[in-house]
Amino acid sequence: MTNRIRKSIAAAAAGAAITGAAIASSSTASAQEQVKNIVLVHGAFADGSGWRGVYEDLTQRGYKVSIVQNPLTSLADDVAATNRVLDRQDGPTILVGHSWGGTVITEAGVHPNVTGLVYVAALSPDAGESTGQQYEGFPAATEFVLDIQDDGFGFVKSENFKAGFAGDTTEADAAFMRDSQVPINMSVFETKLENAAWRIKPSWAIYGLQDKAFGEGMLPAMAERIGADITTVDASHSIFMTQPQAVAEVIDRAANGVRN
Repeated sequence: MTNRIRKSIAAAAAGAAITGAAIASSSTASAQEQVKNIVLVHGAFADGSGWRGVYEDLTQRGYKVSIVQNPLTSLADDVAATNRVLDRQDGPTILVGHSWGGTVITEAGVHPNVTGLVYVAALSPDAGESTGQQYEGFPAATEFVLDIQDDGFGFVKSENFKAGFAGDTTEADAAFMRDSQVPINMSVFETKLENAAWRIKPSWAIYGLQDKAFGEGMLPAMAERIGADITTVDASHSIFMTQPQAVAEVIDRAANGVRN
């Protein structure tokens, strides 16, 4: 083989490599630019309708928003419900969880469609850790009191609901939330997680400074432990309902953040 032929082959190979790298780079950039899917996961004592304000804000910004309806019967059931919705997404997705929903997105967030996580006043256990373990070392939330039934499902006590869960809502809204609350199987707090998506995917967190559902210091400690980009607002545990614009703003920032 002559030197001229060798040089021609080498040049062709180099050109192919450059072209391949350019295509790969273009494909990655394209995927990053298309973070237009948002999946919202509610927590205990609520259902997906509580995300209405966040849904409307995000859809006006051009996002495709899907809402999971958790059965709240087990971690496996809630993760399965979330995965069904994630499977329906047509590309990169920001996965958002409120309260107990934070545990759900921590487990389900390893789904390949998920590019980022947003924790809204949310729990965030590690792999091999139960949700209940996150409460250790923090004072009890005195205004957030549960009424646990004989079958193991828990409600927020009616007389404590507004103070403990929805302090910044109107009396009428708090009464409706109280009387329509969805109980959770309390055994979920003892289930250990297999995955911790926040260890491999970027995370954002937003919580209210008037949140009475968690003991003092618990929310900032959880958000700091996972290395989240943290936002705080003057809100109760019902921040996902009472501060939809602030929550949507963090989700939008997350969607833009994973593109960069």
